[in-house]
Amino acid sequence: MHAHFFSHRFHPHSHDAYSFAVTEIGAQRFRCRGALRTSGAGMVMVFNPDDPHDGEAAAELGYKYRIVHMGPDVMRNVLADMADTAADTAADSAAGRAALPLFDRPVVSDPVLVPALLRLHTALVGGAGPLVRDERLTAAVGALVRRGATGPPRARELPGGSGEQARAARRARALLEEAYLEEIPAARLAEAAGCSRFALYRAFRAAYGMAPSDFQRQLRLRRARGLLVAGRSAAEAAAQAGFADQSHFHRWFVRCFGVTPGTFQRAAGPDSRRTPQPW
Repeated sequence: MHAHFFSHRFHPHSHDAYSFAVTEIGAQRFRCRGALRTSGAGMVMVFNPDDPHDGEAAAELGYKYRIVHMGPDVMRNVLADMADTAADTAADSAAGRAALPLFDRPVVSDPVLVPALLRLHTALVGGAGPLVRDERLTAAVGALVRRGATGPPRARELPGGSGEQARAARRARALLEEAYLEEIPAARLAEAAGCSRFALYRAFRAAYGMAPSDFQRQLRLRRARGLLVAGRSAAEAAAQAGFADQSHFHRWFVRCFGVTPGTFQRAAGPDSRRTPQPW
């Protein structure tokens, strides 16, 4: 996506992919991993999959940015290909090649990453051929991992929380992922988690950065997004993803993704259509 926002405020959300954004003009302020961050012109915002964050303008002129989302499978395939061609391939185990990187810093200032990401973004939106796209994808991933990654992903630590709290949050998440289309009462979620409703709410927010209801809505949005890419109308996507009506769906899609469902579907195009996934 390439956008210039002035008054838009992103609701706390996360992506099922890595997200890398270059701020071109102005500044964006957002909360991520328990702290308030600011990305000014020439900086890169970096989000791991499932990193909760919000976002709003931090300057009078708003902020203009380019963002690229890379699915974990894309990242894994590029890294595996890079490992296969490295001189020390024999020293890399299959598990090592499959490991996904972790980016600890949500905002990075690096003169190498910015042009690499801008070149990739330009190729993706500008109709470049597949060879150019693949070359720039490899260059961008290589630069990101060499200069920004800190290691393989690790479990999110719960501030002041016990191992049982973490397990309760994971059990609740499993139920939400399995039954995200259903209306799940808090009592049922707490029963699945094995704790009180209050304890679950605290544990879930500590583990995933949002309330269980926000997480469930996010799963529905991801499902609807997949349906849009597959060619369903906005009304069909809203109904099949569990939203009360199209207006409700439209409002939350804009709040979390920054564009309307129609704009997103037109940008996805027929070449991007695939089997819709639940998240």
